[in-house]
Amino acid sequence: MSSLSLILLITIIANLPWISERLFLAIPLTKGKSSWLRLFELVVFYFISLAIAVMTEKNMDGGIHPQNWEFYVTTFSGFLVLAVPGVVYRYQWLALKQK
Repeated sequence: MSSLSLILLITIIANLPWISERLFLAIPLTKGKSSWLRLFELVVFYFISLAIAVMTEKNMDGGIHPQNWEFYVTTFSGFLVLAVPGVVYRYQWLALKQK
């Protein structure tokens, strides 16, 4: 897997909480998802994408480089930036369509 395809995959994963009203795209909810539930989903999807990135690193380099807490804060911040299109779609684009 190339670096560009990995970034594209992580971008898609980062936007999943705002695309569907189902929890983790599988569990239907009767009242819809709250913002807190979407944020919880976002954190879980971050760890899933982190696992994919670690497996890709191990596959490409043959090992995993040890990281400190700064790495995880930086990658989570980048993950939040990649999730911006989904937030804009959910909270701004759909709000304009309803008016």
